[in-house]
Amino acid sequence: MELALVSDTHIPSRARRIPDAFRERIRSADHTIHAGDFDSEGALADVQDLARELTAVAGNTDPRVGLPQRVAAEFGGVTVVVTHGTGSKRGWIDRVARAVREEADEPRVGVAGHTHRVVDREHGGVRILNPGSATGAAPADRPTMMTAEVSDGEFDVTVHEA
Repeated sequence: MELALVSDTHIPSRARRIPDAFRERIRSADHTIHAGDFDSEGALADVQDLARELTAVAGNTDPRVGLPQRVAAEFGGVTVVVTHGTGSKRGWIDRVARAVREEADEPRVGVAGHTHRVVDREHGGVRILNPGSATGAAPADRPTMMTAEVSDGEFDVTVHEA
């Protein structure tokens, strides 16, 4: 199963649309995970139209889009906990790892956004992924996203730049 991992699209406040190459990756993925900060109902609707299936959470700029703050789902034997990671950038990774441990047993992966920085690292027994900003919204210096091939408890991640 292929997952598309995106976050921090910030449309329309900081960008007009998701780059075409990323739109194609979302279309072709079996499932898309968005870690929040769509920025508008229109941006959420756009991703819903692109994705075959979507798991998404609200970010700190999404007060009116009607999404949960945290959600857990199982893909290929791995529990994935999605949260935005809202709060101070200091302590972000601890906050995300704690949220994942509260929701899931091993093997587990946390997907979060908020910092606009690409992250793929183990922290406190949790693999933490941040796909960065799909539109390159500041403070990101370029648009980024991730894809993950998931099967039999393995989670193989690739970072993409536009």
